Amino acid sequence: MKKCISILGSTGSIGTQTIDVVRNLGWHICALAAHSNIELLEEQIRKFQPQLVSVYDENAALTLKGRIADTGTKVLSGMDGLCEAARLPSADLVLNAIVGIAGLQPTLAAIQADKTIALANKETLVAGGALVMDALQQHKG
Repeated sequence: MKKCISILGSTGSIGTQTIDVVRNLGWHICALAAHSNIELLEEQIRKFQPQLVSVYDENAALTLKGRIADTGTKVLSGMDGLCEAARLPSADLVLNAIVGIAGLQPTLAAIQADKTIALANKETLVAGGALVMDALQQHKG
């Protein structure tokens, strides 16, 4: 059975490199998330057909929703959308490559959903390390 990955920050450098690796491994991409680069995100959606995408910028999400209406991919927005992508039941692994402190809440959501997390976001641990460690302790208890 193919592994399934949620890639948060899919249009950035780490996200695009991860997509290359995942493609070579034969994994399935079940969710993608980006801030506002809907041109590249649309290409990724059409190529990998994820079940869910999240665009942080709500106006960009609305535009994308119209552009990919023919794909069947669900489009969410804002922090709620990021957290939904992080806790997607079908995801075996969540890569968090979101820039800055915005990566903290999706990391906590992934912990609560018992996901394996690949963290490529140092601010989550620098600014929220105590929160992350507490969440891990409470959840894994």
